[in-house]
Amino acid sequence: MSLGDRIQNLESRHERLDARISREQRRPLPNVDLLREMKVRKLRLKEEMFNLLSR
Repeated sequence: MSLGDRIQNLESRHERLDARISREQRRPLPNVDLLREMKVRKLRLKEEMFNLLSR
């Protein structure tokens, strides 16, 4: 997988996770543990993208 493909894949996963977070936050009783987990994963994806772009 090329660097560009890897970054594109990470961006796609980041966007999907962002959408899931938004949906969960709109629920009447959002699952705070799930939200925390998803936000941590989203941050890790962002950090990985940053590291790849910094090469």
